[in-house]
Amino acid sequence: MIIVTPLILLQIVSAIIFYETHWDKVTLRLARSVAGDIAAVISLIRDEPGNQIQQRIFDLAAETMQLSVSYHEKDVLENSPNIDDDLMTRMLSRALMDTVGKPFHIDADSRSRHVIIDIQLPKGVLHVVTSRKRLFSSTTYVFVIWMVGTSLILFAVATIFMRNQVKPIRRLADAAENFGKGRDVSTFKPEGAAEVRQAALAFMAMRERIVRQIRQRTDMLAGVSHDLRTPLTRMRLQVEMLEKVSGADDLKGDIAEMEHMLEGYLAFARGEGTEQVRPTHLSSLLDTVAEQGRRKGGLIDLHIENSCEMPLRATAFKRCLTNLVDNAIRFGDHVTIRAGIRADRYEITIDDDGPGVPEDQRQNVFRPFFRVEDSRNPITGGIGLGLTIAGDVVRSHGGEIDLSDSPNGGLRVRLSMPI
Repeated sequence: MIIVTPLILLQIVSAIIFYETHWDKVTLRLARSVAGDIAAVISLIRDEPGNQIQQRIFDLAAETMQLSVSYHEKDVLENSPNIDDDLMTRMLSRALMDTVGKPFHIDADSRSRHVIIDIQLPKGVLHVVTSRKRLFSSTTYVFVIWMVGTSLILFAVATIFMRNQVKPIRRLADAAENFGKGRDVSTFKPEGAAEVRQAALAFMAMRERIVRQIRQRTDMLAGVSHDLRTPLTRMRLQVEMLEKVSGADDLKGDIAEMEHMLEGYLAFARGEGTEQVRPTHLSSLLDTVAEQGRRKGGLIDLHIENSCEMPLRATAFKRCLTNLVDNAIRFGDHVTIRAGIRADRYEITIDDDGPGVPEDQRQNVFRPFFRVEDSRNPITGGIGLGLTIAGDVVRSHGGEIDLSDSPNGGLRVRLSMPI
């Protein structure tokens, strides 16, 4: 629109100016030239009425004025109106009325290359045939050809220029999308206009900051976990030696709970880790997750409509599906998993028959450490990171995750992944 609209407006303005000024004036001047020659012939034959002299005048008009003239004595011009259906006829009529001042009739249709003009004189009709070229300027076609031709050339040049300017913006958009999906964008380089390069440099600086922050968070949690595992291991060994001491079993449970919490924190940190994207068959991944759920005692029905291979961080996505299935098993008795292609996306739905999640809390469950179950017991409510990890993994792949009511009476989790 930026390129085409000004060009169209320019063509319209140029055409209006040309037709209202140049073409009208040029056509009128050509018509006046022909009308002046006809008026000269009429004046000569009026002053020299002899037949021989009239023939010499007609021959002179043919040689010097490009007019084929003949005189039909005693003829009367039919009283038929001139139809001014084009610019040439209108201008010629105007010129004849101003210059000749006698009744006339113009025939511009019967011959393709000539125009016939009949003029009523006192004793007969003057029949004049002139070339159409004398009344029509060929510059009209030249102007139109140049106007359209130059516009097409300018449009082509502008299109090539705009495409070259848009390509770096598209590359920047693709790099941002790939980075958001966790893919490698290290080969991206700033290109294009100064403003586009500035935006690309800002994106690269932002990418480095985000990667550095994620790495620092992962390293920090991994270090804390490692530091905490050592005293926990010593505590476990000491508790094992206190078999007959009262409260030893409670201490073992607390230690197991702490280890479970550490595993959850590490899993949350690894959700945006350095795992590389590789082609993965979702059907195989779903089969593995469903089988693991069955081994944990869950009743799971798996229905895969279409097999699909897409670039994924397989370990992270498997952790996402495992968390969702484990939640469904924990709160429901029967779990249904369906997967298939919907338009240009691959959808996975996980339904259970549990108590579900209140609608006003469905967005909160993706927040870290948020639990619908009010007690802080990790056995009944988990540690509040399962859905957070699942949401982070899905969104980092460019997908969407949402919660709704299940036809089975519990909760439905829908994952929509771009193919």
